[in-house]
Amino acid sequence: MLSMALVAVDATIVSTAVPQIVGSLGGFPIFSWLFSGYLLAATVTLPVYGKLSDTFGRKPVLIAGSVLFLLGSALCALAWNMESLIAFRVVQGLGGGALQGTVQTLAADLYPLKERPRIQARLSTVWAASAVAGPALGGLIASCADWRWIFLINLPIGALALWLIVRHLHEPDREKVPRGRVDWPGALTVFACGGVLLTALVQGGVAWPWLSAPSLALFAAGFALVALVVLVERRAAEPIIPGWVWRRRTIAAVNLALGALGLLMVAPTVFLPTYAQSVLGLAPVAAGFVLSVMTLSWPVSAALSQHVYRRIGFRNAAVVGSSAAALILFAFPLLPYPGSAWQPALIMLLLGAALGVFQLPLVVGVQSTVDWAERGTATASILFCRQIGQTLGAALFGAVANGVLSARLGGSGSLDSVARVLDDPGSVSGPDRERLRRAVDGAVDAVFLGAGAAACLALLVLLALAPRRFPLLPEQRRTPSDQVSPARRPE
Repeated sequence: MLSMALVAVDATIVSTAVPQIVGSLGGFPIFSWLFSGYLLAATVTLPVYGKLSDTFGRKPVLIAGSVLFLLGSALCALAWNMESLIAFRVVQGLGGGALQGTVQTLAADLYPLKERPRIQARLSTVWAASAVAGPALGGLIASCADWRWIFLINLPIGALALWLIVRHLHEPDREKVPRGRVDWPGALTVFACGGVLLTALVQGGVAWPWLSAPSLALFAAGFALVALVVLVERRAAEPIIPGWVWRRRTIAAVNLALGALGLLMVAPTVFLPTYAQSVLGLAPVAAGFVLSVMTLSWPVSAALSQHVYRRIGFRNAAVVGSSAAALILFAFPLLPYPGSAWQPALIMLLLGAALGVFQLPLVVGVQSTVDWAERGTATASILFCRQIGQTLGAALFGAVANGVLSARLGGSGSLDSVARVLDDPGSVSGPDRERLRRAVDGAVDAVFLGAGAAACLALLVLLALAPRRFPLLPEQRRTPSDQVSPARRPE
């Protein structure tokens, strides 16, 4: 939980100190890479770390990831310009990818099926607490101390987590099997392919137009690297992304469903704060609270989801959650204009409850269908697909929001530029201000409709592809007292 807290807090604490960082180091045109660089590194390394943890064990990978993350944090505190800070954030991301996937895998290794919902709910609580505490802590440090302490604060927490891991983490005994060769060519091609395609998605429509030469060149290079990944992985004895991840119906369906979850998550996390500030006129802190209620109901719902999937199964529980999420997202555009803050807050509270029932049964279900030697790869694949979904969602829904905004305003414009205008009360007259607010309201409504469609897509994937009953391994069906040794699952 301490290791997961490093990653969870880092996702929110840095954003509050951006003005101080830019004021100290400069580099405003490229500051967005503080987040994009970290996201790219953490996402594209997930499959690599998953395979490494299946080969060498979870503990070595977790230790290596912690050391990398702490090294990146220390280097970030020593950065002398924006370029160096971005480079060191990438180092942080390389460690963060190891922490995210390996901690989730350990939850399945160390606890039997009956106890996993409770453990996964605790991990979700870490993210919920970080969503609330991260911005507040970042703002406090930025206002009372040097911004470099935002990174230095990771060092004592991470050192404690690393000491606990080294001293107290004992992985269950398992049968000794010969270790295969690490597929380093596959790891490098997966890293290059993911990095190029994610860069195209993250920067497209932001740093350059979608149909510009840089965008087209990156997509062309990315698709060429996809072909290279397939070629390299088909020839590898122990591929980083093995074919069984997509050949097994259960894992393929969950990968696609959680990709859709990542897609729909963009609507509340990216666009709701803008809606709360620009349309409802809330201060940033109050706008953050409207979003944070989702992170409070999510872990509670996840902890209680075991009572649902034990009765109706993993797939049907996820079907209930995705159906509820679709209805809730479609209800958002029905909110009155301009409305009160409690109305979107209620929507987010219900959405968090629905997503807890949607996601956790799928994660626990997949981990219960694979043995130790495959669990890291399987867990990394579903986390990777969710991250890819979020990246696609940011690009897709950003284009939707800006398109609606331009249509409403009768010209070119972006949601960010309009939001900045609305933040300055004296910049526009009353009628123009009202027109801009209604335009933002329409743009965010369109995004939530798209998110509802993504939830429907997840529902269709589960109904069409996921088996009614997940094929649990024998030891997953038994009680902890009479577990048997893992049996290798046939292809």
